[in-house]
Order: sequence, then C-alpha cells, then structure tokens
Amino acid sequence: MATLVELIAKKRDGGSHDPGEIQRLIQALISGELADYQMSAWLMATFLRGLEPRETLELTDAMLGSGVVLDLSDVPGVKVDKHSTGGVGDKISLPLAPIVAACGVPVPMVSGRGLGHTGGTLDKLESIPGFRVDLSIADFRRIVREIGTCLIGQTKEIAPADKRIYALRDVTATVESIPLITASILSKKLAEGIDALVLDVKVGRGAFMKDLDRARALARSLVDVASRGGKGVTALLTDMDHPLGFAIGNALEAAESIDVLRGGGPRDILELTLDLAAEMLVLGKVEADVEGGRRRAQQAIDTGAAAEVLRKLIAAQHGDPRVVDDTSLLPRAKVVQTITAPRAGFVVDVDPLALGYAGVELGAGRTRADQAVDPAVGLVLRAPKGTEVRAGDPLIDVHASDEASFARVSARVASAFRIDDARVARGPLVFEALRGSGSSAP
Repeated sequence: MATLVELIAKKRDGGSHDPGEIQRLIQALISGELADYQMSAWLMATFLRGLEPRETLELTDAMLGSGVVLDLSDVPGVKVDKHSTGGVGDKISLPLAPIVAACGVPVPMVSGRGLGHTGGTLDKLESIPGFRVDLSIADFRRIVREIGTCLIGQTKEIAPADKRIYALRDVTATVESIPLITASILSKKLAEGIDALVLDVKVGRGAFMKDLDRARALARSLVDVASRGGKGVTALLTDMDHPLGFAIGNALEAAESIDVLRGGGPRDILELTLDLAAEMLVLGKVEADVEGGRRRAQQAIDTGAAAEVLRKLIAAQHGDPRVVDDTSLLPRAKVVQTITAPRAGFVVDVDPLALGYAGVELGAGRTRADQAVDPAVGLVLRAPKGTEVRAGDPLIDVHASDEASFARVSARVASAFRIDDARVARGPLVFEALRGSGSSAP
C-alpha cells in the first residue's frame, strides 16, 4: 500500500487517485496521521493538476463522512435546499425558504456567514432581535418537521474535514479550485439530509466567478457530483455584475426580504426568488414544471402564507416575530448620509465589488473571522443601473455608525457609479439553467 507521501506525489505528478486513496487522505487528516502542511501540499497539487469527476465525488463523500449526516426521514416530503455561491445584496434565502416551505416542500438550510465582500445569511438573520442560528441538531430537525424550514449555521458535527481543509485553502492560495469548491459546498449541503438541491451560481464582478465560462464549469461540476451522489439538482447561472436589490447590509437586507414577503421589494429580488422557488418546487415534486412553480410561489406571497411561515420560524429560533409586520424593530444606523449625482445623465454602471467592500468597511462584514458585525450599517441604492438622474439627485444612502465611518467610505461609494448620456439597460438576471441530466436551457 502506498504511503501518504506517495499519494501526495501521485497528484503532484498529474496522476489519478485509485478508489479509496482520497478517503484515506481525509481519514488521515482527521486522525492526525496526516499533518496540515502535508494536506496543504496535496491541496496545491490538486489546485494545479485538478481532479477527475470520480475523484471529486470521492472527496465530497469523504468530507461528508467525516461528520454527522442528518437523518430527516421523519420529515415528510422531498427535502430541498438552495445554495448560493455569494454576491453583493444577495438576500434570497430569507424570502425563499419561507415561500417554499409554505408551498409544502421542507427546506432544511445550513447557511454561512459573510465571506470577503459578500454578505452571509446567518449575519442577516442575527440582525433580527433575539434570532439564534446556533441551535442543536435535535432542535433543527424538530423545527423543520413542525414549520417546514429552519436556518442554522454549520455545527462542529457537520463535515468537520471541510472546515479544516477550508482553513488551509484560505491561507495557501488554493481557494479558487473548482473541484475543491465543489466538494466543500456539497459536503456541507448533503450533510443536511436533503434529497435535492438548487444552486445559484453567481457570475460577474460581485461574484467569486467573474466570467460565464468559469461559472458554468463550476455549475457543471456541482451538478455532476450531486447527481452522481443520487441527488436531484439544478443550477442557475445568475447575474452578479450589479448589486441584487437595493439594500446592502444585514438589517437593511432583512427588511428588504420581509418587504418581498409582504408583496413589495425590488423587482430583481422577487424575480430571482420566484425562479429559484420554482426549481425547488419541481425538485420537491409538488409541481410538474417551473411555470407552475412560479405561480404557486407567487400565491404563497399573495395569500400571506409565506410571511406567516417566517413569523413562526423567527419565533421558533428565539427571535421577535413582530419584525415581519414592523421592520422598524430592526437595528438602525445612527448616521444616514446620501451621496448624490455629480451630473445629469443615466446611471450606466454600479460596481457591486466597490459597494461590497464599502459595506465591509462600514462594519457590515468582516476582515477577520473573529470580528463582530454591526447589524445596522450598510447601503441602500437609490439609483440602480438605467436610472435617469439630474445633478444633485440621490444615488445611494450610506447607513453608518458615525460621521467618521461615512467619511472613510464616501469616495469608494461614489466611485461605484458611472453616469453617461445614453441609457444602458440591465442584462438578463438568469443566464441559463443546468439540470441533473446535464442539459441546459436559456
């Protein structure tokens, strides 16, 4: 039998691992037989040489098997979750989970915190007074069974190998590897005990995948590995060259999400939520096609059923359900300043990356893992792409903890906007869909 060092050398030299070799590496890491620096060497070899789909599936299974796989067999129905690769203003999980649950499909969701310039679902949820994401697995299962959905953070029991490996990737320049991203996402998601998964793979400046070809490659990898693992799966490739919605920042995004469930909210947030909900309802076998899924999801909003699920969810997770009817109960920033247009014309570009980093600088995100976030701060877009403005018209509101914080980000925020003489329309929100069969649709 080959030694662990020989297995590292095999991938370094471009070889393919025999069945069981990747499993052995992961088990050795967890047991302490394989040192972190040796795993880092294998990760770099994988980053440079890649993994075959079969190897990626074995890595996913090995990381999944390093911890607990939740048993939700006592929850009736097809369990379906959604995962986004992250973007600026991406608050879709907050309205999506209650809508899908209200339509009869259970949504067990293990979510993450903000990463870099992108916001995190857990941080948005924790902006709701009292809301807890650190529930036990037993409570998680109970709430999914009783309400139809529950949103928590990754526990120490779920895919511990992924947590260990991600920490190494983060400091060894091996994050941007499609096989490693695939295994990281799916090992956590499949540990939830789900039957199917919808993936929102972001494309553009505000995403981790900047171009369509690379995003498509990631989506295909995720769909292929999840399908090989016996799960129903669909991936949508969606636009992140512009912030989603108007709000950037935790309480601001929570309020915007609640507004969607009350029949309002920005059009792009509603449309993408309905698109993803429709795919989840088809995979959940309560609708035969996405057109029927969209109608059913919209009906859950119109009747108030989705908002009622959110009230129950917030109460079950120790939060204040009154926020669904009164978003003024969410944290509010002490300072709100407006940046205005320097000239007349049309807003032809709004850079999501610049606004994402401005939000982090205000305190809505983290520059270190141990930092706390300020739930109240952020930005609210007043003039999205395509808006006609006059000199002095509002472009964006900056919600800051103090005047000094506003002053630090004002130039960065202003630079995110480009105004020209001709109107430019925003492009499509969804570029294409990849489904478990590997087929794509426009």
